[in-house]
Amino acid sequence: MGTESESWFQESTYDQWVALPVSGQKPSARYKHAATIVDNNLYVTGGSRNGRYLSDFQVFDLKSLTWSTLKLNMEANDVKTNDGGAPLDVFPATSGHSMIKWETRLLLLAGLSKNNTDRVTVRFIDLESHNCGVVETFGNIPVARSGQSVTLFGSKLIMFGGEDSNRRLLNDVHVLDLETMTWSAVETTQTPPSPRFDHTAALHAERYLFVFGGCSHSVFFNDLYVLDLETMEWSQPQLQGDLMNARAGHAGVAVEGNWFIVGGGDNKSGALETLTINMSKLVVSVLTSVKGRDPLASEGISISSASLGGDTFLVTFGGYNGKYYNEVFAMRVKPRDALNPKILQSPAAAAAAASVTAAYALAKSEQVDLTEKEDSNSKTVPVDSSRQQKISVQIDSIREENKALESSLIEITTGNSAIKAQIEEANQNHAELSKELHSVQGQLVAERSRCAKLEAQIGELQKMLETLPSLEREVEALRSQKSAFEHNMDLSSAAAAQTQQRSGGIWKWVAGS
Repeated sequence: MGTESESWFQESTYDQWVALPVSGQKPSARYKHAATIVDNNLYVTGGSRNGRYLSDFQVFDLKSLTWSTLKLNMEANDVKTNDGGAPLDVFPATSGHSMIKWETRLLLLAGLSKNNTDRVTVRFIDLESHNCGVVETFGNIPVARSGQSVTLFGSKLIMFGGEDSNRRLLNDVHVLDLETMTWSAVETTQTPPSPRFDHTAALHAERYLFVFGGCSHSVFFNDLYVLDLETMEWSQPQLQGDLMNARAGHAGVAVEGNWFIVGGGDNKSGALETLTINMSKLVVSVLTSVKGRDPLASEGISISSASLGGDTFLVTFGGYNGKYYNEVFAMRVKPRDALNPKILQSPAAAAAAASVTAAYALAKSEQVDLTEKEDSNSKTVPVDSSRQQKISVQIDSIREENKALESSLIEITTGNSAIKAQIEEANQNHAELSKELHSVQGQLVAERSRCAKLEAQIGELQKMLETLPSLEREVEALRSQKSAFEHNMDLSSAAAAQTQQRSGGIWKWVAGS
């Protein structure tokens, strides 16, 4: 494209989306693909279009604005499936998967394909050799799913939620150690997000996993949950600022403590606002908005970030909003103040911290009291040793009680978390049963209406049956009348025949003469 295309990012307006002019063969329009940026190249793989899964691997050069197709080396694959079945296709057509860069590879996890397995499959694409294949994993491998979130945390991947092949909604947490390729299930405390898919997640301060939005089979969410990856404790902090509409199928990327979210929507319309969440201050701002039926208000869209010319750019691709898209949009992000990561505390952690602080303050005051006392002349007077010993015993007793209280608090908190989870599960079951009840009630009303019609028809038939004997008598009378009439007709016919015979003889005689 030349110098003009290579400097487009220097002339962009801050915080405004712009459609990039591109050259080369565009990829087919799609949604629910996976995308990420490495060395100013946007890599796009898979996705879905008109119910058909895609398997191509496309590359977009952000400086030259040129598309190209990357040919992968489809090596022989003798790695068995995770459940011990036949070998997998190395790079099958897939949709609803996740893609993460790790060292020189792109790792592709989960998603839907025609040859789904029972457990999550991890594939790789080597960016240097262009080899691809299946990664053998170990441990407690999660059930296969799509619409999950996968977030890089040091040398580990955190997978949350999704929907399995039987459309069962999930809210489990699994960790993949990338150094040993071993999966493990994580037990969390406090109330987790309700089961969901097509949400988005991001890491904050190398400690907190933020989860926003998504949907169940009937409800779209606009809630925010935070998982403390040190304590594995869920919390739901209060957000300030602009209202976030419920959405699913959106995309998000975190840049220096700010989480940018674009696209998604509900069953009525696409989400028009591009949001930014200050992850330290927990403040939501609407960055910009688009009109309806815009590619940036699509579900299944992707977003990535890149550094060009000293500025940060957000880049989106694809999506579906009444039609499938293959446009590339970019936004130059206005520099924002550096943020000091905020330590988020759940209610249980805050209560424990307050208890420890109070105990420390009490002990400190007692120590000061024990060390010295001033008389009216401001002279230090030693404290009686027996009294000092008693106070020390009391302090030790208070500390032991404090430990017992902290232990009880943890047990109560854990119990409350389990009870809340049970209540939430019961509420969900109640909601499902209510829907089934409404459906059955509707069917019952229809059946009652049909039964009423049948009863009316039966009543009419009974009335007809009651009149049947009188009808039979009438028929019998008519038969008798018919027989009498036929008898009279026979007599009349016979008399007429005789008359004709006599009359015919006279005419015969006359004619003969």
